[in-house]
Amino acid sequence: MRNTESLVSPVVEAWATYRTTSAADWPTRRLLRAKGDSRVSVVLPARNEEATVGAIVSTIREHLMDRVPLVDELIVVDSRSTDRTAEVARAAGAEVVGQDAMTQGLPRLTGKGDALWAGLAAAEGDVVAFVDADLREFRPHFVTGLIGPLLTDPSVDFVKGFYHRPLINTSGVEADGGGRVTELMARPMLNLFWPELAGFVQPLAGEYAGRREVLAQVPFVSGYGVETAMLIDLLELVGLDALAQVDLGERKHRHQDTAALGRMSAQIMLTAWSRLQRRGWASPDVLPTALLTQFRRGGTDALPNLDREIVVSDVSVQERPPLAELRHRVPRRRVVAAS
Repeated sequence: MRNTESLVSPVVEAWATYRTTSAADWPTRRLLRAKGDSRVSVVLPARNEEATVGAIVSTIREHLMDRVPLVDELIVVDSRSTDRTAEVARAAGAEVVGQDAMTQGLPRLTGKGDALWAGLAAAEGDVVAFVDADLREFRPHFVTGLIGPLLTDPSVDFVKGFYHRPLINTSGVEADGGGRVTELMARPMLNLFWPELAGFVQPLAGEYAGRREVLAQVPFVSGYGVETAMLIDLLELVGLDALAQVDLGERKHRHQDTAALGRMSAQIMLTAWSRLQRRGWASPDVLPTALLTQFRRGGTDALPNLDREIVVSDVSVQERPPLAELRHRVPRRRVVAAS
């Protein structure tokens, strides 16, 4: 019987060994010495994150700006929040920009990817790190781990974080149960079509950093496919050796229900399909449906014999072209007026 555990691609094994580090490998003082004249920006896309964004901003401000001048600008992109996200972030010490303000004059898109694009447009750093705004028990190493390889190795253009993601449910805590979309859909898909990316522990992680000039050359998918698209597009743009990953320890955040994960998966699949079409691996004349049919138990509109409602969601994704192509159309820094 074949031992499938030994059949790891030599390329993936070599890359994972060479390009994987731990956040502990990048102490703040070392990075400060290596930084030189480089500027570092940290961007948090945030939609209705008033409960967590303040603590994240305060931690970065205190440890990486006031105590040690490692981060030069800290930007929160208010993605059409209806709560006090902008006010809380500003009070904690972040510069707040509006997603719509930064994309004024361009087609209106929705989703996390568009907020990330707006943050990149607002940022002025040579190195830009993105951090999700829903993290709990946030620590400075989430930033230092991401920017460490970029500040110390000019051959690295992009760094992806990975971590343990505990899932808390009625039966207890599952140490790595939080990456359900990754394990059930994204990882098998990447292994099938882009096996060079198989060494990334968490390809959908929301914490990553890159050189601004490189990030400006790739499009940003508007929805939940943004991380998948970014990895695939950067692989084609700069090659595997310019990509790296860092172990950030443990990540705690809120989890979405199964139906929401299904919609997320559908957007990732549509994103992958568009990349397959660009490479000629899928028919350019075939457009997959962007309507996802799901079922919800009970409800006033439950169908006979099903005891479930049919729920149809539009999971289509759009893309902002690379920032480098639209730089002349993007306004300079715009801070949201609302407090």
